[in-house]
Amino acid sequence: MKLIIQIPCFNEEKTLPVTMRDIPKRIDGIDEIEVLIIDDGSTDRTVEVARNLGVHHIVRLTKNKGLAEAFMAGINAALSLGADIIVNTDADNQYAGSDIARLVKPILEGKADIVIGNRQIDKIGHFSTAKKLLQKLGSWVVRQVSNTDIPDTTSGFRAMNREAALRLNVLSRFTYTLETIIQAGKKNLAVTHIPVHTNEKLRESRLFSSIPTYIKRSIGTIFRIYTIYEPLKMFMIIGGTIFSLGLFISFRFLYFYLTGHVSGHIQSLLLATVLFIIGFQTMVMGLMADLIGSNRSLIENTLYRVKKMEHMGNSEESCEKNLERKDTGE
Repeated sequence: MKLIIQIPCFNEEKTLPVTMRDIPKRIDGIDEIEVLIIDDGSTDRTVEVARNLGVHHIVRLTKNKGLAEAFMAGINAALSLGADIIVNTDADNQYAGSDIARLVKPILEGKADIVIGNRQIDKIGHFSTAKKLLQKLGSWVVRQVSNTDIPDTTSGFRAMNREAALRLNVLSRFTYTLETIIQAGKKNLAVTHIPVHTNEKLRESRLFSSIPTYIKRSIGTIFRIYTIYEPLKMFMIIGGTIFSLGLFISFRFLYFYLTGHVSGHIQSLLLATVLFIIGFQTMVMGLMADLIGSNRSLIENTLYRVKKMEHMGNSEESCEKNLERKDTGE
């Protein structure tokens, strides 16, 4: 069983040594532990520091492409390296490396495909009250749209087995945290969570410049991903709301018509007609989007099979090495 711990980095020459210090060297049930650094276009000595620290693998992106793309670059690299389990953690030492063993345990026991580390937001001292409330609200929204019970959906501390890694496809350029949970829920992957510890803050977050920016981008991500996986429901809700508004206005016009007060209310009839047309067209768009969604599912299944065949040789080679190790008593 091979575990690869991936760490996306962008100018982390100062914090990476602290993070690496807590990475476990041995975990029960794991035969190999390797560390993969994804250098997201760093302009400092991050790569040099990583090499000096003895990092096993380094993926270099020539330009800063953002956390989501760095995350997926790491997942693809880990699969190519024959990882059976992949753990993602941050380079700023936010998460305690000692929790990695607990994070992978549900996967080793066959109880989960993905395990999310719950930071227990209320216990994080450097989070403001507003930030804690927003984190809880955002997690509640994601739970509703993903049909999961994850209390801390923005946590980047997570583990996944090979099957889950093959099935996930991040489309957002902002962050992978929300999208992967929604995808996992829609793809019926077994997702669970465990409480984890957090360390003292070493630097400010680089993911967003302000809370309003984060809220705006998070809402956009949730809406877009939910629409991708539930287009019929989303368009029916929007179209039905518009159509119902038109129905209400038409009843209002009918009331004035029956009471002999038509004069001055003709515009209500015109508005109702426009709303009827828009509402109906929106619902038709939902039907078309649902048909496109069926094609998307077929494409995703094809992509899954292609990725599985592409990485199958690496997985089999990893398994053979593990068997040889066990046969020789190593």
